[in-house]
Amino acid sequence: MPSITFRNRFGLIVALLGMAVGTGNIWRFPRVMAANGGGAFLIPWLLFLFLWSVPLLMVEFACGQKLRRGVMSCFAALSGGKYTWLGAFVVICTLGIMFYYSVVTGWCLFYAAGSVSGDLLKVPANVYWNSFLNSGYWPLVFHALAVLATTLVIVRGVRHGIETVSCALIPLLFLILILLAAYAFTLPGRVPGLEFIFNADFSKLTHYRVWLEALTQSAWSTGAGWGIALTYACYARDNDDPVSTPFTTGLGNNSIELLAVLVIVPTLFSFFPLNEVLELTSSGNTGLTFIALPGLFQQIPAGRVFAILFFACLFFAAFTSLISMFELGVCFFMDLGLTRKRAITCVAILSLLIGTPSALRQSFFDNQDWVWGIGLLLSGFFFAVLMRHVGMERICRDLLPLRPGFERGIFRVLVFWVIPLEFFVLIAWWFYQSVTWDPDRWWHPFAGLTIGACLFQWGILIVVLLFLNKRLSSRLEVSQT
Repeated sequence: MPSITFRNRFGLIVALLGMAVGTGNIWRFPRVMAANGGGAFLIPWLLFLFLWSVPLLMVEFACGQKLRRGVMSCFAALSGGKYTWLGAFVVICTLGIMFYYSVVTGWCLFYAAGSVSGDLLKVPANVYWNSFLNSGYWPLVFHALAVLATTLVIVRGVRHGIETVSCALIPLLFLILILLAAYAFTLPGRVPGLEFIFNADFSKLTHYRVWLEALTQSAWSTGAGWGIALTYACYARDNDDPVSTPFTTGLGNNSIELLAVLVIVPTLFSFFPLNEVLELTSSGNTGLTFIALPGLFQQIPAGRVFAILFFACLFFAAFTSLISMFELGVCFFMDLGLTRKRAITCVAILSLLIGTPSALRQSFFDNQDWVWGIGLLLSGFFFAVLMRHVGMERICRDLLPLRPGFERGIFRVLVFWVIPLEFFVLIAWWFYQSVTWDPDRWWHPFAGLTIGACLFQWGILIVVLLFLNKRLSSRLEVSQT
């Protein structure tokens, strides 16, 4: 059981928000919202916060707070060793994301530095991005800087590292977004953007894609099912509420996304007509963030200040998320018996080495983003499988203080039935997307964004973990004694 906890509820909440709020909140949500009906998209997006994200965050928080163990160890303890491999999959999937997310954090740091120096606004945005990406060493250098900075925070521990940095950066992130939104509201031509956000076209809700994209955004943006909320809950105080804390985290995460929309959408509409805005937002996360927006910053008044604040905000979001993934990895190795110092060393070395191919090759980065990003849906499903195994009686007795009647009934329906159904619908949707992208090679295990790539890499990992399940369980029993 950890001897260190967060100092207070505020420290816990901002750390959880640091976990949840990442680049996806700032670069993906405005893009997906604009491409899926504007204001109408907010309805299913908010609905799925309570149908996917909050229930999973409740499960994670309760497991971590009550058991005071890492993800794999919690799965082992609650299943009698039967589902240790499921917990290991959750951890490795999130670490798979961390290995390339450190590269993204490096990109954000590079652009923040370029904004401060002014270099970002001196050349065409696509030239700046391509010269950076194809330089062969700058992405690797900034990837290493991101890993080093994260390691220095984790070495300081929970209170002096994670909590202190989160308490500084997350409120600052909120403040910057508020300032940027206020500035965006002063731009000429902002009215069409505000109307696009708030005048919902409810006919869009008849299209299934809007609902699936909303569920995807909620599943990916809050960190639910990643195992990180469970990890941070290990350091929660005994009186921190496992029900209200996940609600606060989810609503705080969504607030950040709304602020990002109020920054980006009115700014785009101030300079481009609707058809060009939709074209820009369909250019992908990196295309919008690292090409379209810097090009826009070159045109708007006080563009350099806007760029500095925006990319500082993006870096803060990426950095706090990277910290949380790093801590999950540290807890994983500590569960296996390593000291904290050795666990930190292992995670840092693995991050540097395994993240290098993503830093050097965009195709490798895209493949890992696809495989392990979709894998997160599988991780959320595995938490639902674990809760089914535990059963409602034990959940209410040992994990969550749910009141008899409506609370227990709605939790049972959501976790035992709705979340598995959502998982199967989403996984089918994204695999269908893969087929439409590459109908001739959707089955190919080495062809990038394909079903074959997912099944091949997941399959290898699952087979290995099933083979090691008993050994991992035994190792955990030894390390917990």
